[in-house]
Amino acid sequence: MIPHQPDYLDDSQLPNNSVNDHENRPDKPEEACGVFGIYAPGEDVAKLTYFGLYALQHRGQESAGIATFEGEQVNLHKDMGLVSQVFNESNLQNLPGTIAVGHTRYSTTGSSRKVNAQPAVVETRLGSVALAHNGNLVNTVPLREELLKNNCNLVSSTDSEMIAFAIAEEINAGADWQEGCMRAFHRCQGAFSLVIGTSKGIMGVRDPNGIRPLVIGTLGDNPVRYVLSSETCGLDIIGAQYLRDVEPGEMVWITEEGLTSFQWSQKCKRKMCIFEMIYFARPDSVMHNESLYTYRMRIGRRLAQESPADADLVIGVPDSGIPAAIGYSQTSGIPYAEGLIKNRYVGRTFIQPTQSMRESGIRMKLNPLKDVLFGKRVIIVDDSIVRGTTSRKLVKTLREAGALEVHMRISSPPVTHPCFYGIDTDTQDQLIAATTSVEEIAKQLEVDSLAYLTREGMLESTREDPESFCCACFTGDYPVSVPEQVKRSKLILEKVSV
Repeated sequence: MIPHQPDYLDDSQLPNNSVNDHENRPDKPEEACGVFGIYAPGEDVAKLTYFGLYALQHRGQESAGIATFEGEQVNLHKDMGLVSQVFNESNLQNLPGTIAVGHTRYSTTGSSRKVNAQPAVVETRLGSVALAHNGNLVNTVPLREELLKNNCNLVSSTDSEMIAFAIAEEINAGADWQEGCMRAFHRCQGAFSLVIGTSKGIMGVRDPNGIRPLVIGTLGDNPVRYVLSSETCGLDIIGAQYLRDVEPGEMVWITEEGLTSFQWSQKCKRKMCIFEMIYFARPDSVMHNESLYTYRMRIGRRLAQESPADADLVIGVPDSGIPAAIGYSQTSGIPYAEGLIKNRYVGRTFIQPTQSMRESGIRMKLNPLKDVLFGKRVIIVDDSIVRGTTSRKLVKTLREAGALEVHMRISSPPVTHPCFYGIDTDTQDQLIAATTSVEEIAKQLEVDSLAYLTREGMLESTREDPESFCCACFTGDYPVSVPEQVKRSKLILEKVSV
């Protein structure tokens, strides 16, 4: 089975790359990172972590790394590239131990360089700490200044390394592992789901809002072995059983004595990123006791109720738009068909198409089925639009394949605000829905009609408390206050990147 991969894996759309301009960047919010950890004496923890990261590859394709602990000895291998490119049988054999921490990265802070790959490994009074981070801090400037003032030898430009050094500072000041880590977390503001390895055990941590996901699983029961993963698909691939989520503001500490829970923050207010439900997480991952495939079909059905269209067939943008398209078809009664075929083997390559190739319509990722589309009125369902550039090209492709009408339906509300919690979105002036009406967007995309799912429809379809989700990218209501300096730095970086 080929794991779910996000829709932006052709390299003209990868971050920090020579063709990283607005015309060629992906038309979606770009991924978070994936974290994985395991405490399993007697098991090949490096290889299990490799497979766990393989299942989480959709969360980041920039770099991958694994750190293992064999007694007091820490072993580390990380590099740029996909999980399958970074690791092989030989280097996995050089990662013995009973504890492992793994990470697959998409950069939202720090440039695309090997030194920024994770896990971040830092020495402390009690031994090495290996940290893998999914999320983004919003107080990196004062935290970095504080660490540098205390003579911390920061070698990367990531906020993840800062968290590791903050832990080291607290440990070196005399705290034990649990107390030192909890003190360090209080110095961090923003989104962070962490897997932290030590020679004594492994920790799983979420910020007080639980913005990014983290789950606990068990591997066998005699003795109990524990697994931490960004999503349940990371458990499934190695045969682990889902136990529960790490709760917002919770730290779990897993050692030979079992699992212990600490509530490190008393100011918890659950605000999980709603885009995990809509797009980021794999459709076979389970959240709120059901697969995300089921939720995505449900928002497709709601979208059909809210925004019907008279058409001959419904198609989805592979892969993330397909469940919603099926739901739309079921409710509308309009037949579902595959109208676009995805090249599932487009991976990370530095061979770029030339400008003339782009102008001639080179299609690295999606190719239309002309005999399916010709002469048809088509409803195309996708999960989001950020800039509109890719969507416009897609509409043009459908019309060139013979579609008589193209009606676009989006299974999320308009994205009007940037994210500062671990998702790479543009500055607000580059978000098409922030400056343009739906009618004007439809004209720019050259569709016959365009409609988005309402925020009420999106949240009601979760069947959970609507207040338990972060919807800042749709509303601008940020659950963790974002300093103006951070907002300005994002604008500066955006201007530099183009």
